[in-house]
Amino acid sequence: MTVKHAARRQWLARALTIGAALGAGLTHANERTLRIGSLVPKNSLYHRQLLEIADSWRNAQGAGARYMVYPDGSQGGEAEMVRRMRIGQLQGALLSVVGLREIEPSIAALQSMPLLFRNWEEVDHVREKMRPAMEQKFLDNGFVVLAWGDAGWVRFFSKEPAVRPDDYKRMKFFAWGSEPDQQAIMKSLGYTPVPLETTDILPAIQTGMINVVPSTPYFALATQVYNSAPHMLNINWAPIVGALVVTRKAWDAMPAQTRQAVRSASEKAGTQIRSQARQEVQEAVAAMQKRGLIVSTPNAEQMKEWNELAEKLYPRIRGTMVPAQTFDEVMTHIKAYRAALPK
Repeated sequence: MTVKHAARRQWLARALTIGAALGAGLTHANERTLRIGSLVPKNSLYHRQLLEIADSWRNAQGAGARYMVYPDGSQGGEAEMVRRMRIGQLQGALLSVVGLREIEPSIAALQSMPLLFRNWEEVDHVREKMRPAMEQKFLDNGFVVLAWGDAGWVRFFSKEPAVRPDDYKRMKFFAWGSEPDQQAIMKSLGYTPVPLETTDILPAIQTGMINVVPSTPYFALATQVYNSAPHMLNINWAPIVGALVVTRKAWDAMPAQTRQAVRSASEKAGTQIRSQARQEVQEAVAAMQKRGLIVSTPNAEQMKEWNELAEKLYPRIRGTMVPAQTFDEVMTHIKAYRAALPK
């Protein structure tokens, strides 16, 4: 071997050693960084709870640990955030069922069965019955569920007054861009969905691109949607259910004491979110009414029409938006819960 070749090999070995050291340093840095995305508004209840979890993470990880929260949909829609988690650009996200179903489709059962749940007690009962198996499915798909939450009932906010199902057939609905099955079902029943991302809602309702926004009262107030859609139908169409998830890769990289601290803080946050979010539904409606929101409540005959619409939807939802087995499981839990209630 020539001196020249020996020098070259020595240089290459040194370069590889430096590269390995840098790579190890970057891996260590990544293990001490959590990037969490969400559509929730900045400074909202949900954002504040994420920041409290951040404190627990940093305290457990020690100096130099970074927990970065990206609210307001700055990381894209929910389907996009799931994609970012899969490629490592995000390590976690607070998602509604719209994003969670990108990971595990059966989760749609908690949010995509309109007028099924009569109250929060029924939602809680079904979620807890299904929770262990559901969390295992998420784990099998590479994600860890840290907390379950909800954000209130979906109501219909529209530019014009509407109280019967047929009243909405002349209007254009906001629809999640990532839910083609829902759009197909709506079209088959004579409704007009307009697929958009959440960040497009406000300009779309302002310009007339859409006339109806299915939304929780809290979201309508926080985003000022009600200013352009000042009519709200007072029915509990469906609950908005969500969860905080992190990638299994990020979770496995945490020391045991960090996982314990984050798990504890997340479960506490989930309880707080569920409790406060439900209270804020009525508070948000009252605040919007003071600023001009007009609330319409269906009478018995009109409510019958809505229930008949839901019954038409169930066979179309079963096996498309919600896996058939999961759909049937939810129905079984609901019937059992109601049968056990005091007569």
